[in-house]
Amino acid sequence: MGYGMKIVALKNGPFVLETGGRYVIQKDGKEEVVEKPRVSLCRCGASKNQPFCDGEHKKIGFEAPAAELEVGPVPVER
Repeated sequence: MGYGMKIVALKNGPFVLETGGRYVIQKDGKEEVVEKPRVSLCRCGASKNQPFCDGEHKKIGFEAPAAELEVGPVPVER
């Protein structure tokens, strides 16, 4: 079963992924399971906690437009 997802790029900030489920993120070659309905991912490249946002975009003056994308259910094979 898959879940829909909303991806929001905040103005001058991170990508925010919103779902009702879990995320599997590749970090340093390892899979990390994140069980949150919302997670912020770095868009500026300066986060010291990649791939997550740690607020560095504010310190470096990162500028980028806002955007939003909704993705329908994605099939998940096990």
